[in-house]
Amino acid sequence: MSIKSEIERRRTFAIVSHPDAGKTTLTEKLLLFGGAIHVAGAVKSNKIKKTATSDFMEIERQRGISVATSVMGFDYKGIKINILDTPGHKDFAEDTYRTLSAADSVIVVIDVAKGVEPQTEKLVEVCRMRKTPIIVFINKLDREGKDAFELLDEIEQKLHIKVRPLSWPIGMGYNFKGVYNLYEKRLFLYSNADKQTREAPKEINDLASPELEQYIGDSTDLLREEIELIETVYPEFDRDKYINGEISPVFFGSALNNFGVQELLDCFLDIAPWPLPRQTDQREVNPFEEKFSGFVFKIHANMDPKHRDRLAFVKICSGIFKRNTNYLHTRLGKKFKFSSPTAFMAQKKSIVEEAYPGDIVGIHDTGTFKIGDGKLLALLVLYSLR
Repeated sequence: MSIKSEIERRRTFAIVSHPDAGKTTLTEKLLLFGGAIHVAGAVKSNKIKKTATSDFMEIERQRGISVATSVMGFDYKGIKINILDTPGHKDFAEDTYRTLSAADSVIVVIDVAKGVEPQTEKLVEVCRMRKTPIIVFINKLDREGKDAFELLDEIEQKLHIKVRPLSWPIGMGYNFKGVYNLYEKRLFLYSNADKQTREAPKEINDLASPELEQYIGDSTDLLREEIELIETVYPEFDRDKYINGEISPVFFGSALNNFGVQELLDCFLDIAPWPLPRQTDQREVNPFEEKFSGFVFKIHANMDPKHRDRLAFVKICSGIFKRNTNYLHTRLGKKFKFSSPTAFMAQKKSIVEEAYPGDIVGIHDTGTFKIGDGKLLALLVLYSLR
């Protein structure tokens, strides 16, 4: 496979939200649907020993929140996915801000009952500054919450982003019947009887079809009216505008119940950008350049308490990173060779022979590397192949 093909099949994105909106649960379900794990863990429950894959630190298991960014990479439908699960709590926001510099796009999770919360506003502001493409996932539709149109207005007013619904809920809470996927023209029916299985989607290209009524009954007329209103009020989805950060698709679902997650993932893979050019203080770095470059966006100590190691997380920006190859550290003017670079599945690490733009690799740090001055620069530390 050519380097161009390798780059174009990569999707590196961060998942952000206010605490308890369901961010880590969504991450678990994306891993589940992607085949990276076989059982989704619980984010917080003293009765359940299986914890979230991304919450691997002891403090995270005890507190039931994410306190450090986790990197999880896996393949799904021929696409290499790199998920950055970030802390939502404001006490650990600095880690999230730095991580957003490594994301090519972002999924923002919003609780349907609570709407847009303060930490979400701050995180989206950072994304907006960088014109990072954003997809919004409104979570917990199996619970009672705010009206869908009210939520869309709140998102536009508080987050200052234009939205375009690509799925639409049918009911909510006890009356939640499913969602209509406007992107695929499919009806997905909700059943809380078995959270691991679901009915096959119904192909309904024409909402005027009488077939719709047999599936959602007395909700049919309301759905038709709301979809007509969406098509009238909101702009058509334009991928180029999404890539430029000018419009944000919105999806509805329930991550805890595995509902709406696979549709979100499939659409994300279809529309999300592969690695984008990076602006440094000297020039723009194009991912298709032959020379290697990357930057350190995070340094994590004691990922393995037995070894008390320090790992520098490097986002590859251009070229091919290869194991046991000399690279120039531009700040120090010295060459370094990395014998054991690692790929991640949260705390699980494996030696990687090569990596491409969009990938995240970990390199052992003895105090050589720095993240930067914390001013949210697009590139913090740059490496180049001489």
